[in-house]
Amino acid sequence: MGVLSSRKKKLTILKDVSGIVKPGRMTLLLGPPSSGKTTLLLALAGKLNPDLKFSGSVTYNGHTMKEFVPQRTAAYISQHDLHLGEVTVRETLAFSARCQGVGTRYDMLAELSRREKEANIKPDPDIDVFMKAVATEGQEASVITDYILKILGLDVCADTMVGNEMLRGISGGQRKRVTTGEMLVGPARALFMDEISTGLDSSTTFQIVNSLRQTVHILNGTAVISLLQPAPETYDLFDDIILLSDGVIVYQGPREHVVSFFESMGFRCPERKGVADFLQEVTSRKDQMQYWVRKDQPYRFITANEFAEAFQSFHVGMKLGDELGTPFDKTKSHPAALTTQKYGVGKWELLKACIAREFLLMKRNSFVYIFKCMQLTVMALITMTLFFRTEMHKDSVQGGRIYMGALFFGMTMIMFNGMSELSMTISKLPVFYKQRDLLFFPSWTYALPSWILKIPITFLEVSIWVFITYYVIGFDPNAERFFRQYLILVLTNQMASGLFRSIAAIGRNMIVANTFGSFALLVLFALGGFVLSRGIISKDIKGWWIWGYWISPMMYGQNALMANEFLGHQWNRVLPGSNVSLGVEVLNSRSFFPDSYWYWIGVGGLIGFVFLFNFVFTVALTYLAREYSYLLNLFIFRREG
Repeated sequence: MGVLSSRKKKLTILKDVSGIVKPGRMTLLLGPPSSGKTTLLLALAGKLNPDLKFSGSVTYNGHTMKEFVPQRTAAYISQHDLHLGEVTVRETLAFSARCQGVGTRYDMLAELSRREKEANIKPDPDIDVFMKAVATEGQEASVITDYILKILGLDVCADTMVGNEMLRGISGGQRKRVTTGEMLVGPARALFMDEISTGLDSSTTFQIVNSLRQTVHILNGTAVISLLQPAPETYDLFDDIILLSDGVIVYQGPREHVVSFFESMGFRCPERKGVADFLQEVTSRKDQMQYWVRKDQPYRFITANEFAEAFQSFHVGMKLGDELGTPFDKTKSHPAALTTQKYGVGKWELLKACIAREFLLMKRNSFVYIFKCMQLTVMALITMTLFFRTEMHKDSVQGGRIYMGALFFGMTMIMFNGMSELSMTISKLPVFYKQRDLLFFPSWTYALPSWILKIPITFLEVSIWVFITYYVIGFDPNAERFFRQYLILVLTNQMASGLFRSIAAIGRNMIVANTFGSFALLVLFALGGFVLSRGIISKDIKGWWIWGYWISPMMYGQNALMANEFLGHQWNRVLPGSNVSLGVEVLNSRSFFPDSYWYWIGVGGLIGFVFLFNFVFTVALTYLAREYSYLLNLFIFRREG
C-alpha cells in the first residue's frame, strides 16, 4: 500500500546481447565471476528459469525454440556434479546413452552409405565398423560409452563407484569428467559447457577440450565452453572468443583478432602474459591500468559498455552486425539438425532402463533392506514376549483391549518400517531433477519402478512380523484370518511407503519433509480411531475434526484388523447379561465398526490410498521444480539485431 518501501530490486544479468554461434567451431566463453556466463549458456540451451523475465529470442538455424525440442537438440553441462553415488562410472554413462538414444545417427549413416555408393567411395573398414556400431539401436550404449570413457580418460576408473558423502568413490576431477561424459554420449550436436575445468588440472582440461575440438570439427557440431582461467595451450584450441563483462558482450569473433581489438583501444597484452588472463583483467577496474600503452594520453577507466560500443565499429563487430541483419535461410537447415521428438527412445525402452537402474540401486543398497528385516525380527521377538498368550485373557472387554493394543502396535511397526523411503527418495531427487529437465525420461517411468520393485520386499518384511507374532500372541487360530491380517499389513506397508515417498517429493528437502511429515503422521495416528476413539458416547474426536477420521488411512487399516480378529471364533462367546458377542462388545468399547464387511472396506480404502499416494508422488515429480522459487524479479534484455 506504499507504507513500506518495496524490498524488490530489478537486477539485470544480461543486456544488449546479440550474436551468432557457428557450427564446426569451438567457442570459448570468458568473463569474470557474476558476469552472466551461466545465464547466457542457459538461455542458449533453452533452460532459463521461468521466473526470469527476458525479451528477445534465441533461434537455431532460423527456427525459434517453440519449433523444436531444445533440451534434446542442445546439451547443457552444468558446473555442479550431480550423480548417484552407488553406481559406477560406466553404468552412469551407459544409462545416459540408453536414455538419449542414437538420435539421427542411423539416418545419417544411411545417407552416407548412399552417397558413398554413388561416388564409388570405399570407406575405411575400422571407421565403417565404428559408425555402424554407434548407429545400431541396442548396441550404441556400450560402444559409445567405451569411446567416451577412453576420450575423457575415465577408462582407469570405469568400474569404480562414483561415490558420495557416505561412500568413497572417484576423485573430484574424475567426477567432473563424468558430468561432461554424461552428455557427450548423447546425440546432441550443440554443447554448452559451464566451467567444466573446475577441479581439473591443466593437462586434463587440455585433453578434454582437444577431444571436443576433434569431435566438433569432424562432425560439424557446435560447442560453447565457459572456462575460468584456461592455460595458454588450452586457449589456443578454440576458434572463437566471447568475452562477457558486466552483462554485456565486449567481444565476439575469431580468436586471432581479439588482441588487435584491445590494441585499437589502447591496451596491449604483454609478451609473457596469457591472453585469457589478459582478457579477463583488461575490463577490470583494478587491473586495467597496467595494460595501457598510450603514454602520450592520460589513462581513464574504460567501462564494459564503452568496449561494447567500440566493438560495433571494429571490423569483426561490423561483419557480425551484417550477419545478424540478414535472416537465416531456413531451407539450408537439414531436417535432422533439430530434434522434434521429446524423448530419445520409446516410452517402453525408457521404462525398462529405469527399472534396470532401480533394481541395481536396490542391490547396491541391500544393507538397508537387510537391516529393516533384522529390525522387524528383533521387534517381533520383543513383542511376542510382551504380548504373550498365556498372560492375555479372552474373557473380558479389558482383555480384548490388550489385544487391540497388540494389533495397533503391529500396524505401527509395519507403517514406520517404510519411513526409510523418505530419506532414500530425497537423496536421489537432485539427480532425478537434472535428468528430468534434460528429458532423459518422463517422471512416471522413474516413479513406477520405485513403487513396483519394492512390493516383493514388502511381502518379505510383513511375513517376518506376522509369522513370528501371530500365533505366539494368540490371535484367532484360523488360517483364513491369519492371511487376512497378512494382507492388511502388506497394504499398510505399501500405503506408508507411498505416503513417505510423496512427502519426500513434495518437501524436496530433508528438513522440510521431516517437519511436515511428522505433523502428517501425528494427525494420522491421533485421528486413526485408536488413540482417540470415534466415540458414540465419549466424543473423543469432535465434530469439526471427524473429517480427519474419515481421511486417515490408519482408520481403514485398524478397522479391518479389528473386524478380522474380534469377529473370529474365539471372541464369539456371549457374556452374562449381554445380547451380543464379546468381540462385538470389545469393538464397541473403542467405537470400531462391528460389521464383517468393514474388513473389505478397509482393504479397498488401503488400496485406494496406495494408488493415491503414488499418484501424488508422480505428479509432484512431474510438476514441482528442483527447489523453492524465491520469485526474484530478474530481467534480461537483448538488443534486436
